[in-house]
Amino acid sequence: MPEPARKPRDPLRPILGVGTCALLYWVVLNIVVPMGRFFGGEMVAITVPPLVAAAVSGALAMAIFESRGFGDLGIAWREGTGPNFLTGCALGAASAALVILPAVGLGLAHYEVLKNPDIGWRAGLFMPVLLFCGAAGEEIAFRGFVQQYLMRGYGAWSGILGAGALFGAAHYFNPAASALGLLNTALFGIIFGASVLRSRDIWLATGMHFGWNVVLPFLGVELSGLTIRVTEYRLVWKAGNIWSGGDYGPEASVLTSAVLVLLALAVWKVPVRRGWAYLLDGEELLPYVSSPQ
Repeated sequence: MPEPARKPRDPLRPILGVGTCALLYWVVLNIVVPMGRFFGGEMVAITVPPLVAAAVSGALAMAIFESRGFGDLGIAWREGTGPNFLTGCALGAASAALVILPAVGLGLAHYEVLKNPDIGWRAGLFMPVLLFCGAAGEEIAFRGFVQQYLMRGYGAWSGILGAGALFGAAHYFNPAASALGLLNTALFGIIFGASVLRSRDIWLATGMHFGWNVVLPFLGVELSGLTIRVTEYRLVWKAGNIWSGGDYGPEASVLTSAVLVLLALAVWKVPVRRGWAYLLDGEELLPYVSSPQ
């Protein structure tokens, strides 16, 4: 018996869904940011509100367009979530270290002690929490409903490339943003997106994002144009901006471009636990497998 004909998908529906999600994100963000700034200061305002806005907009978009829950975006905690997240953290942290430490060893940069750094132990403990919120918020915003809805509508790599390009463009207004910095940031977004395709959850990507973000400040360099002090040392470069990334930080350097190649290979080869995301896997509830894939 021939299979029944499938109803063709509306080619504009993914754009409508992504546009709606983006509008909801913008509305919620503009409500929550002033609250975060009032209660916690600037660092809280740029990390916690994006997580809140991404969660609310993603949940509403899923409810409006798919009548599904927020956890169906590959966010629900399952058997393999923890290993995927920790694997991502290790990859992100190792990538950051590979950009900075060889440069120090080769004499391209050195550390100097800050004068009156005004840094306490609370900053070292609390800052990773805020950086996790920032990383998780960006991953939910870009690799959650937005990327997955584009993937389902236009194909896996169209969605990954589209969300990666949006991720890079979103950093245009960061301090000291440069062409190479935005390109590398977009490449990060594509690699994070490819990890979602492999793991069927956002936790591998979130781990990589968090691992990268948390290590750079502790190595004394800028993070996407932001200066975050958690130690009394800062890295001083002897090489030019093409190597250091200038005021935008290492993400605008050719060193990061080279390390991104290695990170892409690692994401392709690293063992992961397969999860489940409704927009990618459909109705079938696929359990995490017990062995790496």
